[in-house]
Amino acid sequence: MSFRNVLFARIVFAKGNRRMYSQEGGGSDSGRTGGAGGSIRQAGGAFGKMEQAREDEYFYKQQKQQLEMLKKENAKDLEHHESEAKRHLEAIERNKQRIKDIEAELQKNNQNKK
Repeated sequence: MSFRNVLFARIVFAKGNRRMYSQEGGGSDSGRTGGAGGSIRQAGGAFGKMEQAREDEYFYKQQKQQLEMLKKENAKDLEHHESEAKRHLEAIERNKQRIKDIEAELQKNNQNKK
């Protein structure tokens, strides 16, 4: 995994996990981050709970989208590394064949000198 992906994953999970779970009695008091949470949430009741549910849904969808992006990026990195590995294996085989050809040429030259 590239450094960029690791950094992105840490940001996603650091922000996402903090907001992933509802607080107890959502909508009845201040926001999870310590702020007032707005007048509707402070008032409590059905509107406060509905606002809390919408906020939770928003952050859930945002985290899901970020995880999908991370998954696609990882798949792209995997494909790249697999193609590089294939290219390296082909180069290894070419070099092995060159060594065999050189050894055959050396043996041929040694037999001609005798």
